[in-house]
Amino acid sequence: MNISKTQRGRAAAAVSLAAVLALTATACGDDGSGSGDEGSGKGEITFWDNNGGPRTAVWKEIIQDFEKKYPDIKVKYVPIPIADVQSKYDTAIAGGGVPDVGGVGTAYLANMVSQEALEPLGDRIKDSSLNGKLVEGMVESVKDAAGRDDEMYTVPTSANNGALWYRTDLFKAAGLEAPTTWAKFYEAAGKLTDAKNNKFGYTIRGGAGSIAQAVDAAYGQSGITEFWNGDTTTLNDPKNVAALEKYVALYKKATPSADVNNDFTKMVAQFDTGTIGMLSHNLGSYQDHLKALGKDKFAGIPNPVGDGGTRVQVSNPVDGLGLFKASKNKTAAWKFIEFAASHESNSKWNESAGAIPANTEAAKDPWISEAAPTELAAKALTDGSTKIVQLPYYLPDWNNISKADNEPE
Repeated sequence: MNISKTQRGRAAAAVSLAAVLALTATACGDDGSGSGDEGSGKGEITFWDNNGGPRTAVWKEIIQDFEKKYPDIKVKYVPIPIADVQSKYDTAIAGGGVPDVGGVGTAYLANMVSQEALEPLGDRIKDSSLNGKLVEGMVESVKDAAGRDDEMYTVPTSANNGALWYRTDLFKAAGLEAPTTWAKFYEAAGKLTDAKNNKFGYTIRGGAGSIAQAVDAAYGQSGITEFWNGDTTTLNDPKNVAALEKYVALYKKATPSADVNNDFTKMVAQFDTGTIGMLSHNLGSYQDHLKALGKDKFAGIPNPVGDGGTRVQVSNPVDGLGLFKASKNKTAAWKFIEFAASHESNSKWNESAGAIPANTEAAKDPWISEAAPTELAAKALTDGSTKIVQLPYYLPDWNNISKADNEPE
């Protein structure tokens, strides 16, 4: 990710202002950004999972492995629903109830850095077994998202990517080709729809997560590859507006009317039961589809290619683990982060999630080539075939603007 000096100036100003406001608002109490202590390296630490529920099982397995290696350290696991994670962190920072370690995505990293809640990790990484073992692109993403030059405030653990999932069995029965272009996508959406029999070609996400999907569809069709044009966003560019209008026009014509409120759980259920032919979601739903359908009835591909012959997609957040400044046992907390980001643990977590590992050794493991959608996504992000529109995660309020403040309750 490359950010211009103008954009970095906007980011720095936004971060500075947010930091001043945060400090002013919490000057009379423990704001959760205290210096903490290295501690004894033993005892209990608290870990907040930023996608509690879907990833609980694999985290508990990793924690069990960690406690076996470090019997003097116990990890208290706290699952936080992904939709609530930023508000939970904000409340904890203001009230002084932060964990020792927390899952932190780049979508809200700048907000937490601006509140001085996270420990800088650059030196710890250099002196650890992780030095030189993290995918460079993800390292750059977490640096840029934090907005503090080259300092890192999380250890990256995974990258996700958008995928267009489609029912290969339904496509074959209808004589349709894979939806590798937007033209083929719209053709399939119409041909697979039989509303009278509750069959639809596509499902548009209308609930939580709807804005990200809509923005991805707009840029994917328009072919615009930059979020900024000088100091003005390209989001309202006429090409993006036209693309979004075409996409939204599928609603009720080739999608269920219930889509206006559907979140990904309902969408996945409809796709897996065969009432929906195509679904846009990230790699995280791969295991759900695999369990419900087996390998032969579905496939996942990156965004369709546009009319200009280029695939364009918006950037996806990089997930990571942050060490909180206020931790009273940073030594033990860092041991957990280092262990969780190691080859074996990082591979285990990402295989479970169907995501792209941040550990360079884990990224070479055999399971990636066996999970075709993950392999395709990894190639699309690294082989130069895809243009990425870098969203401004470095703005502290970006996650609120693009999610909480504008999506339906």
